Amino acid sequence: MSIAHLILLFFILLLVFGPSRLEGLGLSLGRAIRGFKKGLEEGSEEEAKKDSFSDKKTKSDKSEPNN
Repeated sequence: MSIAHLILLFFILLLVFGPSRLEGLGLSLGRAIRGFKKGLEEGSEEEAKKDSFSDKKTKSDKSEPNN
């Protein structure tokens, strides 16, 4: 898709939805993307915590003598 196609698409959307509705759609899309990125970051942080906890647990299991 070239720049000309994107500009044409923008004007068609502007005519169909109007400026206020188009602004609302843009804001909603931005919030959704931000929420998705935040969820990805929180998920990776939780995975890192789980990994560090399991590493500590396996190290402590190895250091304990078997009875």
